[in-house]
Amino acid sequence: MSLPTDGHVHTEWSWDTVTGSMIGSCRRAIDLGLPSLAFTEHADLTPWLLPAAIRPQLPDHFRGYLRPDGVLEPPELDVPGYLACIEECRSRFPGLRILSGVELSEPHWHRPRADALLAAHDFDRVLGSVHSLSEGGHHHELTVITDRPPGDLLRAYLGEVLGLVESTADFAVLTHIDYALRSWPAEGPPFVVADFEEEFRTVLRALGESGRALEVNTQVPLPGEVVRWWFEAGGETVAFGSDAHDPALVGRGFEDAAALVESCGFRPGRTPHDFWRR
Repeated sequence: MSLPTDGHVHTEWSWDTVTGSMIGSCRRAIDLGLPSLAFTEHADLTPWLLPAAIRPQLPDHFRGYLRPDGVLEPPELDVPGYLACIEECRSRFPGLRILSGVELSEPHWHRPRADALLAAHDFDRVLGSVHSLSEGGHHHELTVITDRPPGDLLRAYLGEVLGLVESTADFAVLTHIDYALRSWPAEGPPFVVADFEEEFRTVLRALGESGRALEVNTQVPLPGEVVRWWFEAGGETVAFGSDAHDPALVGRGFEDAAALVESCGFRPGRTPHDFWRR
């Protein structure tokens, strides 16, 4: 089985990527035999209040975005510079199909900014994501929230993902539906996906009704049950994304992810660059 397109890659143009390289990612994709890449750089529209204990531990790369009040405010994406780099890579690697793209974080909270960004630039691939929750008048990035039971945090996260999916925000692919699992504690009760079946199925039904695709994100292996529930919900399309922030991670886990998706009833599209379909 040939590997699918990696539709979720970050490079030096994403503000949180320290070791990213668009050229290096292209070389890695060619080495792996990937048919194409989508460079979906971060457009993080939400400022996050960081816990006081975490602020001194921030790497130097992030300190420039930390305000005196403890809020980390991601910078805007340098779209002209990013698109120029895309064109350079297309010229250097003509045998690799390279898609432009953007990952919009909480676009349903920031419709004017999100809509303006998309209106100004014709991206090939637009991802929609949730990275944070709102509480106490501030937004908090999920992976630094430590004062809530992990099950409660996952349910709150899926509730916010449902709000994104049910909105009219403009995006084609829901990315990392399991983002909250990245901070599930190793100690304590293990994660059991069946305990959250109702919440996952609710999001998946709404996603299917919206006509958008579900991404199988391989940074944390997505439980196979979620892909099966997506098929049972009538989901039409599946995308694959490594969420790589380093060239060495492009296409990670894709062989296993493709086998999982196929076992749940989805098949490759008409061309190697297409979404997989039921």
